[in-house]
Amino acid sequence: MKVYTNKEDIRKAIAKFKSDGKHLGLVPTMGALHEGHLDLVKKACKENDKVAVTIFVNPTQFNNAEDLEKYPRTLDTDLKALEALDTDNIMVYAPEVDDIYEGQTTSESFDFDGLEHEMEGKFRPGHFNGVGTVVKHLFKIIEPERAYFGEKDFQQLAIIKKMVKKEALPVKVIACPIFREPSGLAMSSRNLRLTPEHKKAAPFIYKTLKTVRSKFGTESAQNISAWVQEEFAKQPLLELEYFVIADTKTLKPIEQIEPQKAYRAFIAVYADDIRLIDNIALN
Repeated sequence: MKVYTNKEDIRKAIAKFKSDGKHLGLVPTMGALHEGHLDLVKKACKENDKVAVTIFVNPTQFNNAEDLEKYPRTLDTDLKALEALDTDNIMVYAPEVDDIYEGQTTSESFDFDGLEHEMEGKFRPGHFNGVGTVVKHLFKIIEPERAYFGEKDFQQLAIIKKMVKKEALPVKVIACPIFREPSGLAMSSRNLRLTPEHKKAAPFIYKTLKTVRSKFGTESAQNISAWVQEEFAKQPLLELEYFVIADTKTLKPIEQIEPQKAYRAFIAVYADDIRLIDNIALN
């Protein structure tokens, strides 16, 4: 497994590889790899001749400097996890910030047709401009045919699909199901920072979402939202930031259920200073 830290080097390797007519997939990550990431890599390996895994903590998508500083960086462990997959078709791109941004660590300004203003966008100003910027950079460096993203970050996934369409980028975005711990907690690199007490409390998030799914269609969205707020008010170790039932295409909060539309419940919760997000399909 070859590890590249310079974009020119990996571009040369990819150009040689593509000249043989082979297919390339991409799994972008910020490192601290867990089984969810590895599941994306396994899927990508099945569907492509070669897979580029990027490991890069992108500074422009953090609106909280402390969160950026505390974000886990475990490159050596990540590389061992990828090597343990026992496949010859993985290459890794683990650059420094300047290799991506060339001294201009700023975000491009995007118009995602309003997707960026809902949910995460309301609580993390500039976040999706940072996401769009780094993903666009990675797509142009790696030039994959397919790119794989998990549905835990469903809003991010929708925004990347929108960017690909509006920018006419030649890549197919593949959505992959949320990978969960045995407790039901959605796997996240931030889970590494949870204390034992918070790790024990956090599965309540998914338990709540499953109950929301059972209530959907028989109770109003307003009543469900009120119930969720009441339930989290009883949790001393968890603080609800937001809960939204939204149309999966527009990400706008539900007004009334329409049979032809798909809906999803989205949630963000703080466990001490660690922010956890999750979502579930409702119909």
